[in-house]
Amino acid sequence: MLYIIGLGLGDEQDITLKGLEAVKKCHKVYMEAYTSLLSFGLSTNGISNLEKLYGKPIILADREMVEEKAHEILAEAQHDHVAFLVVGDPFGATTHTDLVVRAKKMGIEVKIVHNASVMNAIGICGLQLYRYGETVSIPFFTETWRPDSFYEKIQRNRLMGLHTLCLLDIRVKEPTLESLCRGKKAYEPPRYMTINTAIEQLLEIVQDREECAYTEDTECVGLARLGSEDQMIVAGTMKQLQLIDFGAPLHCLVIAGNTHPVEEEMLDFYRCRT
Repeated sequence: MLYIIGLGLGDEQDITLKGLEAVKKCHKVYMEAYTSLLSFGLSTNGISNLEKLYGKPIILADREMVEEKAHEILAEAQHDHVAFLVVGDPFGATTHTDLVVRAKKMGIEVKIVHNASVMNAIGICGLQLYRYGETVSIPFFTETWRPDSFYEKIQRNRLMGLHTLCLLDIRVKEPTLESLCRGKKAYEPPRYMTINTAIEQLLEIVQDREECAYTEDTECVGLARLGSEDQMIVAGTMKQLQLIDFGAPLHCLVIAGNTHPVEEEMLDFYRCRT
């Protein structure tokens, strides 16, 4: 049996009772460490807290292991119970869908244990979930690569009066350009996009457009460490949010569409007063 278990967004306490029972019956426990990170995943004692709660060791599965060596994990699941732990919900990333498809093709039974993810926890800001349009991902710009394909999706959402959830880039264990040229593995330090950087990039790509889907005066909501005890939520214009220090990762940004009076009331609790 392959168990794919959502861990939620906060810390080791967020696993469900069903998820915890599944982990305890598994012979091996893997934890994905690239599409997202729990607050404790960024701390030195994070994994030890999990291992203490589960009573067994955890194998960190980076992108390379999951995308290139998934067959090894699946081969183990043919003979033993194996757990694959996912931050948030198991279907928050396409890689996990691929793992399920491959397991089923190999005749391995798969059991999913769901949990909270950014896709539903974002509702805490007061903008109603059924009034969101397509979610977008914003990657880090480089000197030679400045993609803006997400702009058209934001524009479509705005034309329909819908909110846009922007997921911000996470770069963990990315090979350096030099290492790719030499064929010898070396990795860049981890990077987590801030709300400030996201807004800077969003405003940059509308500078030369005649009709802008948004401006520096567009209402947004910045959220940091969603689901954690010290989560931070601030509503304001892009210009206002760009000046705020949201602290440690992970960050995400919502570009507001047309708002209902009830949404406005909730947003007022988070409104930037500067």
